[in-house]
Amino acid sequence: MDNEIKKFLFDIQESIESIEKYLGEKRDFSVYMANKMLRRAVEREFEIIGEAMSRIEKLDPSLDISGKKQIISMRNRVIHGYDKIDNEIIWGTILRHLPTLKTEIGNLLK
Repeated sequence: MDNEIKKFLFDIQESIESIEKYLGEKRDFSVYMANKMLRRAVEREFEIIGEAMSRIEKLDPSLDISGKKQIISMRNRVIHGYDKIDNEIIWGTILRHLPTLKTEIGNLLK
């Protein structure tokens, strides 16, 4: 695997870990909604994840990561549609899709 791709995979892994750290063990949507700084920090990490995924896709479209297109699309919505961000979609992505992505990225980096 190309070193540049590994760097982007590492960036994704680091952003996932940051999101987990920001949210702590007790994942509480009401706490998330009440803290604008927390929401913005999580959104920024999703921007990084999406941008890194976009760069990976350009370098090696055959790399098997589920939801690649959706991840890139989310990045575009967060950046370009900042005034239309649906916090429930972000929260659902954290709960349902981030664990799978974390596993896949970890396996690729091994």
